[in-house]
Amino acid sequence: MKRPLLVPLLPVVLTIVWLLLNDSLDFANLLLGIILAVLVSAAVTRLRPLSAWPRRLHVAIGLIWHVLLDIVRSNIGVGRIVLGAAQRQPTIGFLDIPLDLRDPHGLAMLAIIITSTPGTVWSGYDPASGMLTLHVLDLQDEAAWIRTIKHRYERPLMEIFE
Repeated sequence: MKRPLLVPLLPVVLTIVWLLLNDSLDFANLLLGIILAVLVSAAVTRLRPLSAWPRRLHVAIGLIWHVLLDIVRSNIGVGRIVLGAAQRQPTIGFLDIPLDLRDPHGLAMLAIIITSTPGTVWSGYDPASGMLTLHVLDLQDEAAWIRTIKHRYERPLMEIFE
């Protein structure tokens, strides 16, 4: 399947940043910025053999909203545990979650989402079985965690990346 040719944003952004940092719009500075941006972009693309082609960006907006809400809720929950406001001791544990997501960019985003949410850590992933090992600070209901990861995060990531 042939991918559509996109306008390379990295050289454009790098050129703009170069011009802003130099605080000058003269021709020599613009030319040097373009040359450096193209060279840096070419070097970076060689480091990344597999490029991401996200689709359904409207789903990404909903996912970002869910992630932000979960981070706020999790901060409050972890804060209660750390400050001793919780009425009981947390149940610390590991949880294995079977994932259907196989795209490396989607898996990387899932790892970022899980690890950026306080109280959870991406502990491991077995690509052969698709099993995610998750460390949870307060593991009360395993089924709820599996539902949350699979429906709230994995499903939108599959729509975006697969």
